[in-house]
Amino acid sequence: MGGNCCFVHFLVAAVLVHFHGAVVGQYLNQTTHCDPADLEALLAFSKGLGTDDAGLVGWESPNDTSCCSWTGVSCDLGRVVGLDLSNKSLSGGISSSIASLDSLVAINLSRNSLRGQAPVELGRLPGLRVLDLSVNLFSGGFPASEDGFPAIELVNISFNRFDGPHPSFPAAAKLTVLDISGNTFSGGINSSTLCHAPVQVLRFSGNGFSGEALVELSLDRNDLTGDLSSNLYTLPKLRRLRLQENQLTGSLDNALGNLSQLVQLDLSNNRFTGSIPDVFGKMRWLESVNLATNELDGELPASLSSCPLLRVISLRNNSLSGEIAIDFNLLPKLNTFDIGTNNLSGVIPPGIAVCTELRTLNLARNKLVGEIPESFKELRSLSYLSLTGNSFTILASALQVLQHLPNLTSLVLTRNFRGGETMPVHGISGFKSMQVLVLANCLLTGVIPPWLQSLGSLNVLDISWNKLNGNIPPWLGKLDNLFYIDLSNNSFSGELPMSFTQMSLISTNGSSERSPTEDLPLLIMRNSTGQGLQYNQVSSFPPSLILSNNLLVGPILSGFGHLVNLHVLDLSWNNFSGPIPYELSGMSSLEVLNLAHNDLNGSIPSSLTKLNFLSKFDVSYNNLSGDIPTGGQFSTFSDEDFAGNSALCSLWKSCHQAVQSEDEDEHHDMDTAKQITYIMLEVGFAFGLLMLWSALYFVRPWRIAYFRLVDSLLLDRPCVWTVVKVTSLGFRKENEVHP
Repeated sequence: MGGNCCFVHFLVAAVLVHFHGAVVGQYLNQTTHCDPADLEALLAFSKGLGTDDAGLVGWESPNDTSCCSWTGVSCDLGRVVGLDLSNKSLSGGISSSIASLDSLVAINLSRNSLRGQAPVELGRLPGLRVLDLSVNLFSGGFPASEDGFPAIELVNISFNRFDGPHPSFPAAAKLTVLDISGNTFSGGINSSTLCHAPVQVLRFSGNGFSGEALVELSLDRNDLTGDLSSNLYTLPKLRRLRLQENQLTGSLDNALGNLSQLVQLDLSNNRFTGSIPDVFGKMRWLESVNLATNELDGELPASLSSCPLLRVISLRNNSLSGEIAIDFNLLPKLNTFDIGTNNLSGVIPPGIAVCTELRTLNLARNKLVGEIPESFKELRSLSYLSLTGNSFTILASALQVLQHLPNLTSLVLTRNFRGGETMPVHGISGFKSMQVLVLANCLLTGVIPPWLQSLGSLNVLDISWNKLNGNIPPWLGKLDNLFYIDLSNNSFSGELPMSFTQMSLISTNGSSERSPTEDLPLLIMRNSTGQGLQYNQVSSFPPSLILSNNLLVGPILSGFGHLVNLHVLDLSWNNFSGPIPYELSGMSSLEVLNLAHNDLNGSIPSSLTKLNFLSKFDVSYNNLSGDIPTGGQFSTFSDEDFAGNSALCSLWKSCHQAVQSEDEDEHHDMDTAKQITYIMLEVGFAFGLLMLWSALYFVRPWRIAYFRLVDSLLLDRPCVWTVVKVTSLGFRKENEVHP
């Protein structure tokens, strides 16, 4: 069929001879003596060859047992592993005795004059990786089978006279190169049997194929690299081209427009660069184009409007710019329009509303502005809408329009309406099918709107990172299908409603099973910069109650223990008080428990060691005391998880040490008090002396009386006493009678 025959070349392989030559060269002769069975097989193989003029050393001497030294024979530990007799002027055929060489890894018999049929025994060699029979005179069908050639990596049978249906290798999981060009194979091309392996080179040119040419090429989820070969664009009958999830690079050629029969084009999750060729005008049968997650830039190709059967346009995660310049009036069957995470600007074109079959619309993380068009009321099939990270305005108007969409299940409006708007309270009555509602990081003021209580199908509610206030209404915990609530980073106050302990889907009596939804990107915020977690399905959301960074008060409800399916409970950065209820150990599925930065007291219940899935536990900066429990997951938590609780004890800080430290502090305080008392007494005494001295110095009568008193006490009385005593002693001596 010439150049337009099935000739597909994605990764330019090195020269085939170099490829299999490298494999053969890996097995150098290590001994001249070979296995007796291998010797017998080689002798039988040689009888079928015409080697008169070949000049093959050893082959002409049947009595020579050192076959590992023969021309073209390679051995490993005495076993024949390689046979390279290329370009040796051989004739004859291949003997079936080759099956006895069961250690063969590579066979190269190319560029000879071998003829006849290739023996079926070739497919029974368990370790054969390279087979090159190219440029010979082989004929008949090639002996491929369902379980043949299990280890084969390279097959080159080009330029022979093989005929019949082309060979396929369903058991060859490592086949990378298949060259059957230059034969007379006929019939159709069975692409499904060719593309299951990690094929890098397919060469089918120069055969007699008839009927349909290659209509599908699927090489997705491999590690293909390099640019797209220009040969790819010479397949005018190709209907499905699926190369997603590889490492392909380079730009897309304008020759892409030659593939006028394409129905599906999927080049997503590669590394293509440059602009998207505006060549879709000839692709009248195109139904799906997916170029998501590449490095493409430039504007949206306007020629996409020329594909009347187009159902899917997915160009997200690129660097596209400009306005959305597509004529949606020409795309009546459009089902999915995903251009999220680009640099597109301008307003939403109102004409998109004519696509009444549209189910998925993702315009997130662009630079779009303005209001939601009134015409959106006509998108009655719309199920998923994400407008995250743009600059849309007037939330009340947007909700009043979108409430008319009866099938809308997911609405994500994060990081919009940031001009000081208020959460609408009145005038909203729709959204009966809503499962996911995300209005995070919009700087909204006001309260939790009462119209939310009519959303009976709601699974996920995220209104975090706003400026909402007031009490949390009790009806919020009574929504039967709600299992993910994020009210964090607001100014909610009051106590927790008891209804939160009886939420149906995450309580003891509820069911944790949830119906699957479409594979769609749902981003949940984790901070005000727009970073967060992305879930692809509603069913993948972990049941969570996230109320952190508010002004909530009161006790932590013991009834939380009934929420056996809850995965995340975050009450941090509030004003909760009282003890930690031991009943929390009933939350058997809990993975995250964050109670940090509150006013909790008492001890940490030892029952919490029963929480076998707990991976994050934080009670820092409270007023907790007593021992930190040991065992279970508590051995994996760090000191920071308990910081800011001075009376809390652990293995590295025993309560005895804590009490001793308190006693030492008390004694230290008493010593300090005594020192202060002594100092005060000394100061008082000195002050008294100073006052007395001042009085004697400045008041003359007091001074005279003082000195008279001193004279009387210190001079007069001692003198009189001394005189009396001396006189008395003298009188006694005069009257003393001596013997």
